[in-house]
Amino acid sequence: MFTGLVQAVGKVVQILPMGGASRRKGGLRLVVDPLGWSPMPHSPPAEGDSIAVGGVCLTLTRAITPQSPLYTFDVVRETVGKTTLGTLKPGSRVNLEHAATLATLLGGHLVQGHVDGTGTVAKVQRTSDWRLRINVNADLMPYIVSKGSIAVDGVSLTVAEVCGEHDHHKGGAFEVALIPTTLAKTTLKNLKRGHAVNIEVDLIGKTVVTWIRRYLPAHITTGQHP
Repeated sequence: MFTGLVQAVGKVVQILPMGGASRRKGGLRLVVDPLGWSPMPHSPPAEGDSIAVGGVCLTLTRAITPQSPLYTFDVVRETVGKTTLGTLKPGSRVNLEHAATLATLLGGHLVQGHVDGTGTVAKVQRTSDWRLRINVNADLMPYIVSKGSIAVDGVSLTVAEVCGEHDHHKGGAFEVALIPTTLAKTTLKNLKRGHAVNIEVDLIGKTVVTWIRRYLPAHITTGQHP
């Protein structure tokens, strides 16, 4: 579990096929330089720890030592296909967050690191009110509500506005406002029109909508109370 409060921006230094498979058909091994970041002073993440990389929950597969300060992650084929991790290149920057603990301040919102889909940046408004408009598929729109929480590339944000059509064919869009601190401490300042981003909708909202869609019609039909 994460909070969506990015702790550092790392740099991708190497991308390799995982298990000998081709990058296009199989998984990949992602090597990231955390650029000196350690979420806990004098206690770097250990092998097996969960770290959100660009909003995707990954497992650290190699112990961090002074001799090997790079983070290594194995990314399975399904994750490559459903997130933006397959588009990364050496030099790409990624948001990093270590998994939360019971003692972690929940300054953002509950984030699982389980990406629900990808979106495309449709507009970047660089003014005193810096905004991003992001297009998403129609299947995500029921979970996106004005003033609700959403994670974009692992960054906890508030939906400023829901806009655009959201039918089966056209999809929909939403806007988020970015404060200077978010711009300074995440990769979102580098986004341009056409860039793909990882989207994770609010966990609580997704659960409620899914329950209603799946079970409420049956209760209405039968007259039974849930």
